[in-house]
Amino acid sequence: ALALVDPALTDGTPRAVTLASGLDAVTQVIEPYVSRKANRMTDALCREAILPGLKALVRLMEAEDAGARDDLAWTSLCGGLALANAGLGAVHGLAGVIGGAAPSAPHGAVCGALLGPILQANELAAGGERLAEVRGWIAETLGCGAAEAPGALAVWAKENGLPGLGAMGVAEAELEEIAEAAGASSSMKGNPVDLPVETLVAAMRAAF
Repeated sequence: ALALVDPALTDGTPRAVTLASGLDAVTQVIEPYVSRKANRMTDALCREAILPGLKALVRLMEAEDAGARDDLAWTSLCGGLALANAGLGAVHGLAGVIGGAAPSAPHGAVCGALLGPILQANELAAGGERLAEVRGWIAETLGCGAAEAPGALAVWAKENGLPGLGAMGVAEAELEEIAEAAGASSSMKGNPVDLPVETLVAAMRAAF
């Protein structure tokens, strides 16, 4: 009935938890924004939350910052509202199945590891203005070229301690089975384009 979002409750959260949960929060505004179910309300929420969320997460990897905690909590709140009204995408479609296949894998870390490879897969399969905007926001945050942004985000996350899927207990032999199961998930229905099993497997391999 009621959700209270108090950024101060996250002050001092361990770095690894901040990174994983922050990447999940950012994913939860990116996916509804590029979703095939996006609408004017979710656009209004996501457009003003993606870039501040990215910049806040980068700041928090450098030092504790109360303002960045506020921004990331706002991004998280916007993501909750947006995903409830526009759905998510392939990152969460895969992450839900991975959570069952590798129960010790933290959900946020799984999403963070998949975000860059799935953005690249969607770009190759569909392209479009919204994915280009997301690349631009990532590039602005990381100081890289827009074309390299998804890959740069994956590298940045690893450099800041995000583990790969293999280190989180995901078995490479199960990737095809995970991809097939994810194809039937509700989250996958929001992805901007249908991605075949082989593309999903390649994205997970890139996240290893």
